[in-house]
Amino acid sequence: MYVRFSELDGATVGVWGAGREIRSFARQLTRRLPSARIAVAVFDGEPPADVHEALAAPAARVLGAAGAVEALGACDVVVRSPGVSIHRPELRALLEASVRVTTATALWMAERDGTAVIGITGTKGKSTTAALVFHLARAAGQAAHLAGNIGVPALDLLDQDPAELAVVELSSYQIADLEVGPQVAVLTSLFREHLDWHGSPATYREEKLRIVGLPGVRVTVVNARSEELLVAAGAASEAIHYGVPAGWDTTPRGIARAGELVLARGQLPLRGEHNALNLCAALAALEAYGVVLPPLSEALSGFSPLPHRLETVAERDGVLWVNDSISTTPESTIAALASFADRTIVLIGGGQDRGQDYTGLASRLAETGASVVGLPSTGWRLIAAARQAGVPERRALESVDIRAAVGLARALARPGAVVLLSPAAPSYDHFRDFEERGELFRALVDP
Repeated sequence: MYVRFSELDGATVGVWGAGREIRSFARQLTRRLPSARIAVAVFDGEPPADVHEALAAPAARVLGAAGAVEALGACDVVVRSPGVSIHRPELRALLEASVRVTTATALWMAERDGTAVIGITGTKGKSTTAALVFHLARAAGQAAHLAGNIGVPALDLLDQDPAELAVVELSSYQIADLEVGPQVAVLTSLFREHLDWHGSPATYREEKLRIVGLPGVRVTVVNARSEELLVAAGAASEAIHYGVPAGWDTTPRGIARAGELVLARGQLPLRGEHNALNLCAALAALEAYGVVLPPLSEALSGFSPLPHRLETVAERDGVLWVNDSISTTPESTIAALASFADRTIVLIGGGQDRGQDYTGLASRLAETGASVVGLPSTGWRLIAAARQAGVPERRALESVDIRAAVGLARALARPGAVVLLSPAAPSYDHFRDFEERGELFRALVDP
């Protein structure tokens, strides 16, 4: 039987990490379950200076990974930060010893049995889709709350009426051991990603897609343009497809429902075919949940693109500078390139090495006549692939860092061009996260 947050009263709890989810868990534990206590806190690096205050646990033992198994083994439950992989030997040892290991999001989802939750996942598109679902639900007069990486931590929603809609972005890190799924599960895309956490492409796929068969899931909304997702959705009790003519779909004219135009292409709030498809996902999810929308152009009024997602930073001397730091896979960068099919592109790409295959991206760069500037650590591989695909050496340049890359891009760009930071790689080798990378790019371009 799965564990709920409310069942932790009186429990001895261990936590691994002190990110926003764990801090939310500690706050709610103190407020709601005062007889429970955090007894052990484990960190891979130096613990934060405010660790005891943040966890409201002045007597908690603070340890590194080396002492984790023995100390956490004495706890009733261990709540891990999503970034802590369930495949780590320490976590496997705890599970083999029958210690319950979970996340704050899983505790919250179990608390409400997934009811009144639209959960959105996918390698790419989940944040934008979640933001669209939230915006459109509120435009329809629905009480709604946004949780996940772009909203509040899920446990913070314990203060809300559980009958009110919760729109939750779910990562593979959370789904890997999620025990209860959302009422409506949305699958946007599936590409090779997060191999350092999951260990292999097959494991990533398996753990991402396990959401389909979880208790609590009543409807699965799936991108029908992905054969892999269609196959996965075959295990769902009920599935709704988008990206096909019979459902919500994109056409050259705009967004259509069952072949009937609903929103003209010029009225779309976001650039790019992939974002038009994200809107279809949002519309299909709301339809599955039972939300009746006002006219779509009216409902979308006031929606703003999320930062670091095809974000226009500046336009100077006829050159458009665009921050797409969120793009951490070759596939998402290819989609970003397609968003500017009418302009010459100077791509700034490269980052943390997760074994990316740049062959397809390099071919697209060559086909479109784009230039490319490579960032450490994978920039040299991207440059080599681009040259192999036919991009001339004078338009495929390696840089030592993002500052130098901006300078090289400025020299390559001609009036009418787009300089696009869309790295096709994560950022953790040189930045805290993709947001820090995007913020530095923004500052360098528009000081």
